[in-house]
Amino acid sequence: MIDAKLYIGGHFIDADHRERVAAKYSGECAGSFPVADEELVSMAVAACTEAGQALETMPTHKRADMLEFISLGLKKEESKFAEMIAIEAGKPIKQARAEVRRAQQTFKFAASCASEIEGASIRLDAAVGSESKYGFYLRVPAGNVAAISPFNFPLNLVAHKVAPALAAGCPVILKPASYTPLTAFMLAELISRAELPAGAFNLVYGPGTCVGMSLVKSDDIRAITFTGSAEVGLEIARNAGIKRLILELGSNSAAIFDASANLVSAVPKLVAGGFSYAGQVCISVQRIFVAEEVYDDFMASFVPAVRALVSGDPLNEDTDIGPLISESDAVRVESWVDEAISAGAKALVGGKRHGSFYEPTVLVDTTNEMKVMNREVFGPVVCVVPFSNFPEAVDMANDSIYGLQAGVFSKNIDNINEAIARLRVGGVIINDVPTYRADHMPYGGVKMSGLGREGLKYAIEELTDIRMIVIQR
Repeated sequence: MIDAKLYIGGHFIDADHRERVAAKYSGECAGSFPVADEELVSMAVAACTEAGQALETMPTHKRADMLEFISLGLKKEESKFAEMIAIEAGKPIKQARAEVRRAQQTFKFAASCASEIEGASIRLDAAVGSESKYGFYLRVPAGNVAAISPFNFPLNLVAHKVAPALAAGCPVILKPASYTPLTAFMLAELISRAELPAGAFNLVYGPGTCVGMSLVKSDDIRAITFTGSAEVGLEIARNAGIKRLILELGSNSAAIFDASANLVSAVPKLVAGGFSYAGQVCISVQRIFVAEEVYDDFMASFVPAVRALVSGDPLNEDTDIGPLISESDAVRVESWVDEAISAGAKALVGGKRHGSFYEPTVLVDTTNEMKVMNREVFGPVVCVVPFSNFPEAVDMANDSIYGLQAGVFSKNIDNINEAIARLRVGGVIINDVPTYRADHMPYGGVKMSGLGREGLKYAIEELTDIRMIVIQR
């Protein structure tokens, strides 16, 4: 059991009020965490501000060394971090290990990118009247960063906020999800040994309505990086004022499977993409559009593969599906599926709730008016819809308020080109699921899926300002 602490100004401190953290499978107490108030949040912001000059002027190689130190620390403590993710997030242990390995890479990529932050020269003499001037620009830290992270990747999505901020020279305050605070505390313990300037990294806990919104509204916070729901993202945008925003929001990601696609290689990817971490992934496969002429063959392979998934204790090596993050989330998924079935959909497999578990579910005969199609389920539910021609499939995939990523399975170059040209998403993944993400690629969406891009180089660009220098010869 871990009793977490706040980390402010280089010191671990407590607060008057603490809350319990439940193990998501057993319900037993996994630890506790202190809830910050506005005074403690103000202390964290002040600590950031005080650390700004020291972090900005720190030699790049030292910043890179510290990020490399954190990456190596995660590698050494992989088992410890993976076990905590499995306990407090309910993520199957084999998936938890994969998350820790990705977080190691994320900090390693950040270490490399810290050394590659570049400006550029500008040919001012291209403008009449500026023949005697030359210019260049630098990229400089934007300032204090508020990092608000979700429960579903309590280590790697934290890494995607903290690592680029530190690489850019920006002090950061992390507010992790209250469902999964203990992994963040373990990371804070590791970062505390990296010899960062005091206040360069801070950790606070508490509800978004209080702690999160205090950070969002603070005039001393210059950038906010957030992953979560579109509704909360809108609230942040309304209250942030003039700040840099990286908002990674919701999705109901689509995959298109045409008549030329390779069934044998596609089905395992689609099963993993739809049901890893019980579908609680922003780019989880939620809608699959299948060409009519191969629909029966596809379903004959896909449905048994889903039925074979094993639900159970996340610490068991054989477990594919763990519990949802809370029973209330499982109840919500149940209500959406029941509503769809009442409106004419059919569950070919699954469709039942068992406490905080929801069975891996495949729905057919769905329509776009159903929540399971037009909203983000964030649960182990996949809808399969036939299409008659490829342009129709693209239109159906685009018929969404979201636009994060889409997958296209095809050997037909014309279909591939059409998908690339017409899919209104932040990433088009050819012959793989929309759930694919390499941690150094630009990642983000359009429409209600958000603003800005993650991926170390691209997040650093979001967290730096351009300073133009003009010199008279």
